[in-house]
Amino acid sequence: MASAAALHILVKTEQEALDILEQLKQGKKFEALAKRYSICPSGKRGGDLGEFRRGDMVKAFDDVVFKRPVLKVHGPIKTRFGYHLIKTLYRNA
Repeated sequence: MASAAALHILVKTEQEALDILEQLKQGKKFEALAKRYSICPSGKRGGDLGEFRRGDMVKAFDDVVFKRPVLKVHGPIKTRFGYHLIKTLYRNA
């Protein structure tokens, strides 16, 4: 079963996600921004979701983690929880 590890920042609006993305482009650290802005409990850990398997997350989230390039920030990705910025740290098939 494929597994991966990822960081994410979860916010309520697409605009918030875009504003954070801009800060990332200016060189701010993903983990620091997650601690400051993320409404997910993982924000306290810098957005670290740890390792999880394909299918553990909602489909839109899974698609990013398991199909898009690793170590790049993707988003905003809309799910029923809000808008995510996702950075896959690694994955194995």
